Amino acid sequence: MELACLDLEGVLIPEIWIAFAEKTGIEELKATTRDIPDYDVLMKQRLRLLDEHGYGLPAIQEVIGELDPLPGAAEFLDWLRERFQVVILSDTFYEFAMPLMKKLGYPTLLCHKLEVNDEGRITDYLLRQRDPKRQSVRAFQLLNYRVIAAGDSYNDTTMLTQAEGGILFHAPQNVIDEFQQFPAVHDFDALKKTFLELSNRF
Repeated sequence: MELACLDLEGVLIPEIWIAFAEKTGIEELKATTRDIPDYDVLMKQRLRLLDEHGYGLPAIQEVIGELDPLPGAAEFLDWLRERFQVVILSDTFYEFAMPLMKKLGYPTLLCHKLEVNDEGRITDYLLRQRDPKRQSVRAFQLLNYRVIAAGDSYNDTTMLTQAEGGILFHAPQNVIDEFQQFPAVHDFDALKKTFLELSNRF
């Protein structure tokens, strides 16, 4: 039995923080796990910047409401779900992702939660667990699933390593260069082909 695990941002949907940075003009908010591998360092920087500029969750959700899945993403996800059980493993937050999940047909999503006060200010973030993507893949394997995973950033590489098959998708060159053991593809047709090549059923 095989399971497909996908990262969300940069794979199926735009990078939410980059979209918000472009809307607000806060250049430092463009940093992602492609740039800063330590997620805790990255999130503390993001929360500090939101505080400094006076933005809360409603402002971010307004930007998210204007976003659509990446071109071809919904069709790819439909194709994948016909052939594999699919789980989205993301370091985003349910408070960010749910509007876009509707546009993708509500796939199964495992991610994190935010702490938000009555004024809408984001006061903290609650990780589901440390290294959650790898731990999720490991848990699926304990259920006797064979896992093929795809992601684009440093925070996906432990998931790709744990899986029986790992794929870099839309990854920047620095990540590709550092993790040459994974095939790197850049469009959904190539991603489909690589999933089939890594599967033991096709």
